[in-house]
Amino acid sequence: MTTELKGFSWTPQSLRVEWRDGHRAEFASLWLRDNCPADRDPGNGQRLVDIADVPPVPRLSGVEHAADAVLVDWQDEPRHARFELDWLREQSLDRRTRRPELDVQRWLDGADIDARRRFVWRSLAALESDAAARLDWLVRLAQDGIAFLTEVPGREREILRAMSAIGQVAETNYGLLFDVRSVAQPENLAYSDHGLGLHTDNPYRDPVPGFQALHVLAASPEGGDSLFADGFALAEHLRSTEPAAFEVLSRTPVPFLYRSRDAELYAETPLIRLNAAGAVQAVHYNNRSIAPLPLAGEALETFYAAYRRFALLLREPRFQVRLKLVEGDLVVFDNQRTLHGRTAFSSARFPRHLQGCYLTRDSVLSRLGLLRRAAHGAAR
Repeated sequence: MTTELKGFSWTPQSLRVEWRDGHRAEFASLWLRDNCPADRDPGNGQRLVDIADVPPVPRLSGVEHAADAVLVDWQDEPRHARFELDWLREQSLDRRTRRPELDVQRWLDGADIDARRRFVWRSLAALESDAAARLDWLVRLAQDGIAFLTEVPGREREILRAMSAIGQVAETNYGLLFDVRSVAQPENLAYSDHGLGLHTDNPYRDPVPGFQALHVLAASPEGGDSLFADGFALAEHLRSTEPAAFEVLSRTPVPFLYRSRDAELYAETPLIRLNAAGAVQAVHYNNRSIAPLPLAGEALETFYAAYRRFALLLREPRFQVRLKLVEGDLVVFDNQRTLHGRTAFSSARFPRHLQGCYLTRDSVLSRLGLLRRAAHGAAR
């Protein structure tokens, strides 16, 4: 974008800029000095200096307007800096404006949701052929924590082809992909006819898989309905209604363990993980793989009371999206946010077969960023 400058003013401490459309922003001298373009490699954009190389209290000594930029001088330094006005404007925008995928859209009352209207659905052909549609689909996946594809060919391993347009598949002890269908003496209850309560996958890994994909190869006409719930919305609901329980679940490390003939996986993480600002960053809930807790006495009782309360919330039908996926449907969801489950079915009467895989979080978000960069014609 090219934006016209209306005016600017400055003091030794800061630069204030106003564009003709009324947008205004102020940039501290220290911030400008730290982001001086001359201190970045012109090819890859990486910094060439450390913060220790920057003067601790830099002060502006002069500012001029030149075409689509401002030229800045600092006191006691023989250097000049050129800041493009478009770049300054973009840095002044809210991060959710610059990166819409950060604008999380929570959905608490899942039973009231029509999944085929509320969430994004695209055919695989549209996703592969239309970069704008792919960008929109990925942004919605990040915002909602879930997105759907249709018309994916009903052949084994087609999920890997579909995921090549979305991100990098992560290989685990299950391989690049896994089959969700009933087997004799299953190592995991997912490979049975049992219904599965809402959960997230693999909290016993470090890192926990970022996204999960499931492709329907054979759907059961009776049972086997898919269940989804927004873990972020549920965690915030718990915070607002029972803050003490929320506090316990967000600060208590929980051990998770998975054992099979060829794997021994163990990790500790709170059921609700917060970021540095106190916002919910991840939900890890899997009653099938939680290991004995190293707690005793009052701490044990306090944790289990909070744990039980969260588990009861997950059982409430009003928080669950329930839908019947059909052959050729494929769902991708945030495995550190969106809980999933299913109703029971009878494989003896109606075989049910899904293939699944995990994707690394950074690869999905990188694909989104590259598509946005191409759409805007410049690095963001």
